[in-house]
Amino acid sequence: MNTDFFAACAAAFRLIVEADAGLIAIVGLSLIVSVAAVLIATAIALPLGAVVALARFRGRHGAIVLLNALMGLPPVVVGLAVYLLLSRAGPLGEFGLLFTPGAMVIAQAILVVPIVAALARQTIADAWREYEEQLRSLGAPPRLAVWTLLWDTRFSLVTAVLAGFGRAAAEVGAVMIVGGNIDGVTRVMTTAIALETSKGDLPLALGLGLVLVVLVLAVNAAAYSLREAAHRRFG
Repeated sequence: MNTDFFAACAAAFRLIVEADAGLIAIVGLSLIVSVAAVLIATAIALPLGAVVALARFRGRHGAIVLLNALMGLPPVVVGLAVYLLLSRAGPLGEFGLLFTPGAMVIAQAILVVPIVAALARQTIADAWREYEEQLRSLGAPPRLAVWTLLWDTRFSLVTAVLAGFGRAAAEVGAVMIVGGNIDGVTRVMTTAIALETSKGDLPLALGLGLVLVVLVLAVNAAAYSLREAAHRRFG
C-alpha cells in the first residue's frame, strides 16, 4: 500500500514536471472558465454591493441578509437550476450552451456573485461611515462618491474578487452537472480529480490535486499580500 502511494506521488510529480499535455489542457480550461466567471461576476457584484451599501430603500436589511446567506449557496442546487435553464426544454435551451464551457462559466458566476457582492458591500459600507461627512461637505454627487469609495477600497475589493476566484476554481458540483465532464471539452481540475480517482488513475488525480492546492495557496497569498500592502499604505 505504501509502495503504491509513493509510486503514485512520484508519477504525479513527473506529470507536472514534464508538463503532461492532458494535465496542461485540463488546468488551462479550468483557469479560462474560472477567470471568465469571476470577471462576469465582478462586473455584476461590485455595483450591486455598492448599491446595497449606500442606497436607502425599503427591504435593504433583507437584501443584506439575503446576500450574506447566498454566500453559502449549495453548488449542486445552482448546477441543477442552470441545467434546467439551458436544457432543450428550458427557456435558454435554443442557445445550445448545456455541456459547454459557457454553461460552466454561468454556473460559477452565479456562485461567485454573492461572495463578491457581500464582501464588497461590507467594505464599501465601512468606508462610507468613515468618509461620509467629508464627501457630503465637498458636495460630491452620488456617482462620484461611489467611484471614490471604490477606488479607496480597491485593495480590499481585489481581495474579495480573489476569494470569489478561489470558490470558482475549487467548484465541482455545479460544473459537473452543467458541463458533463467531457474529455477535452468541459473537463476541469475538480471534475477530473473526481473521475480519475474513481477510475483508479491516481497519478493524474494527484497531479491535478497538487496544481489545485498550489493555485489556491497562491490566491490566498496574493489576498494576504494585498491586505498587508493596504495596511502599510493607509494604516
